[in-house]
Amino acid sequence: MNLTIRPFCVADATQIAILLKRIFLEINSKDYSIEQMEQLAAEYTPEKIIEQASYAHTYVAEKAGHVIGTGTICPFWGSQTESIILSLFVLPEFHGYGIGTAIMNYLEQDTFYIRANRIEIPASKTAEQFYLRLGYQAKNNEPTEDENGYLRMEKRR
Repeated sequence: MNLTIRPFCVADATQIAILLKRIFLEINSKDYSIEQMEQLAAEYTPEKIIEQASYAHTYVAEKAGHVIGTGTICPFWGSQTESIILSLFVLPEFHGYGIGTAIMNYLEQDTFYIRANRIEIPASKTAEQFYLRLGYQAKNNEPTEDENGYLRMEKRR
């Protein structure tokens, strides 16, 4: 597969918003209420994605000029030693082709990742096994869901 992973640019925001909406409604709605996923889909507008990219490092996976995946990392509450992966999503029709892993490998080369002793991920129940395969564990080795039902996972380096 001819895949390019590159930094986000403002022109990507609409494609990312569409991608996120599809993931929330087609994939994550299997583990969460449709109302919760519709609310998330409505929140992640192109404007919000652009705003998030102002303090985070967002990357896109692109095939033939189309955004098919995205990942975002930033400092955890401004920390210099902890970071958080805010998102890692791939269009449903491209699941199982190693694109999520390729994006994660790219995120792991980012300065926010390299400088961190600990990386946290608020993982959906849908993605838990994916992150376990990549070496992430339940935060503090205790399965913990946040107020939105996401699993708090982490990797210590």
